[in-house]
Amino acid sequence: MRIVEIRETAVPIASSIRNAFIDFGQMTVSVVALVTDVVRDGRPVVGYGFNSNGRYAPSGLLRERFIPRLLAAPPTALATEDGSNLDPHRVWQAMMTGEKPGGHGERSVAVGTVDMAVWDAVAKIEGKPLWRLLAERYRGGDADAKVWVYAAGGYYQPGKDLAALQEEMRGYLRQGYTTVKMKIGGAPLDDDRRRIEAVLAVVGMGDRLAVDANGRFDLDTAVAYAEALAPYGLRWYEEAGDPLDFALQAELARHYRLPLATGENLFSMPDARNLVRYGGLRPDRDLLQFDCALSYGLVEYLRTLEMLADHGWSARSCIPHGGHQMSLNMAAGLGLGGNESYPEVFQPFGGYADGIAVEEGHVRLPETPGVGFEEKADLISLMRGLAA
Repeated sequence: MRIVEIRETAVPIASSIRNAFIDFGQMTVSVVALVTDVVRDGRPVVGYGFNSNGRYAPSGLLRERFIPRLLAAPPTALATEDGSNLDPHRVWQAMMTGEKPGGHGERSVAVGTVDMAVWDAVAKIEGKPLWRLLAERYRGGDADAKVWVYAAGGYYQPGKDLAALQEEMRGYLRQGYTTVKMKIGGAPLDDDRRRIEAVLAVVGMGDRLAVDANGRFDLDTAVAYAEALAPYGLRWYEEAGDPLDFALQAELARHYRLPLATGENLFSMPDARNLVRYGGLRPDRDLLQFDCALSYGLVEYLRTLEMLADHGWSARSCIPHGGHQMSLNMAAGLGLGGNESYPEVFQPFGGYADGIAVEEGHVRLPETPGVGFEEKADLISLMRGLAA
């Protein structure tokens, strides 16, 4: 078998929301369609992928380096030994040919985007949902029947007062979520404290609310927030400082006994390894949020899981960033701790299959072969338009 064509387009997901570090007024996403020569139901199998929000569409890298490199590779270099399917690990190696280690930048986003499309195609060719294929290959067939999910929102937005913030959170609870997340660090501490207390008045217990600073704080500010947050007993305190400032993270852990979370902006297994070596994180409570779509894809994520196990971490400590179907499949198939969800933002890429209900904070996955994009009408319409 072979890859016939790979197409890419950049799609805007601009909005007026902002976190503590950036606004999303110019945000874009790359979507790729990977067309194979394998035919199912009279049509070529096409794998789809996209990068997660928060990083812009890596169109130039895809079009100038990674897509041409794959299309130039001999088909046998990308396929399984028997030639019946793509081998994601061989495809990944072909993409990274000629690439030096380190300095990951947006390169990891481009590779992660194509990697998602590869796994979608592989599972479709196998005729299995990706979550089941992953469970069979890497977990002895033991897939989770349902996945814990939380609703990420609580962004800063012009005209959004405390009442609007509360109504947003009520909406998530009505949808079946039991845990929500909100942004902090984009306003003074006293204002953020009032915002937190407004949300707690809606969700009730502190362990039903997580907060995310998006890497905004220096050490003194991170510690000041930690001291202010501690009495609330929150689910977790996320990405207080720069993601590569492991000394800050380690010092923060000495000041904050409750769960910390970070990792969404670490884009390789070696960076993840440095985090667990030097970031002072505690395997019994802290959470890791590596996002495959931003960090060289599922192939690299599998290496990261192996490294984490060697360092005494459970896969249950991993709750990926991104709020997309790819990570949801990984959570079910690889036994992760859950998955983020974006019920109200970053559409059509956020959220899950149409008709999949959130029940007491958990979702079940469809049986559709592949990642399941075909079960999300607004997203698959866009993707099929690219492949047409």
